[in-house]
Amino acid sequence: MELLRKWLGHPEDIYNLLRFKMGGYRAVMPRMDTDSLGCGLRTCYRYLNQTSRSFAAVIQALDGELRHAVCIFYLVLRALDTVEDDMSIPLDVKVPMLHEFHSHLYQPDWKYTESKEKDRQVLEDFPTISMEFRNLSKVYQDVISDICHKMGVGMAEFLEKKVDSQREWDKYCHYVAGLVGIGLSRLFSASELEDSIVGQDTDLANSMGLFLQKTNIIRDYLEDQLAGREFWPREVWSRYAKKLSDLAKPENIDVAVKCLNELITNALHHVPDVLTYLSRLKNQSVFNFCAIPQVMAIATLAACYNNQQVFRGVVKIRKGQAVTLMMDATNIQAVKAIVYQYVEEIYQKIPSTDPSSNKTQQVIASIRAMSLPGGPMASRHHYSPIYLSCAMLLAALSWQYLSTLSKATEEYVPAGEN
Repeated sequence: MELLRKWLGHPEDIYNLLRFKMGGYRAVMPRMDTDSLGCGLRTCYRYLNQTSRSFAAVIQALDGELRHAVCIFYLVLRALDTVEDDMSIPLDVKVPMLHEFHSHLYQPDWKYTESKEKDRQVLEDFPTISMEFRNLSKVYQDVISDICHKMGVGMAEFLEKKVDSQREWDKYCHYVAGLVGIGLSRLFSASELEDSIVGQDTDLANSMGLFLQKTNIIRDYLEDQLAGREFWPREVWSRYAKKLSDLAKPENIDVAVKCLNELITNALHHVPDVLTYLSRLKNQSVFNFCAIPQVMAIATLAACYNNQQVFRGVVKIRKGQAVTLMMDATNIQAVKAIVYQYVEEIYQKIPSTDPSSNKTQQVIASIRAMSLPGGPMASRHHYSPIYLSCAMLLAALSWQYLSTLSKATEEYVPAGEN
């Protein structure tokens, strides 16, 4: 009955899930016809769908040749990331591999067949990926090769050291996500679907990546702890505990939440850059591609803020909530309204005794100033009492069906990926 209570509490989820499943998703993620593609590209899109259900749909919705460039960019970085993640590769082998990986893009026969990772097919069949890379226009090749090189160097740097200071946290997030934002922005401009400033303003592009990566790191505290990974900066968590793992102990839950709130406040500082970046985009497919992950991230931070559950399990936004965000975030004014909604949600939860409360209020004030240029913002949705009653009745009558439907939307709704 827990699922039923969820539907009753959020009747708009029912409507949006039904609307999404019955064709609404095509507005933001139209299906791509792969029949007209060559064998190599078809293989690359198959690998894309196998390695990332989350990004595959939004990548395939991009316009023109940009779609292929971003697909290859993703697969190249997925191959690089697979090398980094593979703990069976000795460091004296892995470090040179990371440094030199970009050069393999121009070596038709290079592949790596000894990986034990789940995505090893992108290494085992790297010749197909590199062939399609070399089929791209040179302007795309230059961007992908450059970002791959810089990311490989950064990954090697952090192989043997943990994230200590907040500056190092920014640096780590830059290497694994900020560079992706910069590379994508350069591809957008190279395609001429976006103005040159989008690719040239690396600070804004970097913030796009940092906001997503920090959100993932914050949300995934327990998952990373169980896997033996640590990404929270020591400079912050050491003020609250002797070891990062201590935050998961029940007796430390109060200080753990204070640490969580401080890191969420840190991540929120990127939101003004995100709004500025999105306001520059002209192409609808590019806007959807960029905006959807960002609104998912702000909704996730709102769910995590001051929430003890981060240290006990997984905090996720509701499936219907995710669908609503995907279908609403199609223009900058809608995105600003969404951001305003979730920072207000955070604001209402700020504890007066929280050591970061003043900083949290300050950053929310700066976000408000950008998301509400014309005064008070009305709610994005208005549901009449009659509609709500009907929706709640529908929920009571069909909650089992909607449970199945919710699972079916998995293939369309992006999930967070590190």
